Amino acid sequence: MKANKRSGKNSNLILGILALIVISLAAFSVLGSKKDDEITGEMSKPAAISATDEKGDMVIQISDVSETAKFYRYDELDTYIEVLAVKASDGTIRTAFNTCQVCYASGRGYYVQEGDYLICQNCGNRFSLDDVEVTRGGCNPVPITEDMKEVTDTTITIPKELFAEAEFIFKNWR
Repeated sequence: MKANKRSGKNSNLILGILALIVISLAAFSVLGSKKDDEITGEMSKPAAISATDEKGDMVIQISDVSETAKFYRYDELDTYIEVLAVKASDGTIRTAFNTCQVCYASGRGYYVQEGDYLICQNCGNRFSLDDVEVTRGGCNPVPITEDMKEVTDTTITIPKELFAEAEFIFKNWR
């Protein structure tokens, strides 16, 4: 009888220790993830705007684009995709997929604007707004060039086929 009481107490002690370990691990993972955000300098990202027409193309109104980057979501596919549009210092409208050509696979290779720069939320690289759509290769947004879109006096239309081609670079987005 005494042996059964001891084994019951030991079982309760073991369960208590296991519960304490699980709670500790959960607390450390929450604190650890917050620490990671502080290390990478992650900034809050503005909500993306929907701009998809009835054909599944993205249509951006040029009058809505300014020196402050606007982010447009494309959610017609299984994968969430974002485009950024911004007016460069020369007055031209620039567009790019809001993911980094180098860091896209990390799931955090997207950009947030800080002044005249876009900051990669994975590696912290600063990228000039004037270089959007112009610079290729390296840690910068994936350009959407003139031959990939239709531009009129009032709109920029990015065809749905381009989003299907680019879907793989957004697969790991968080």
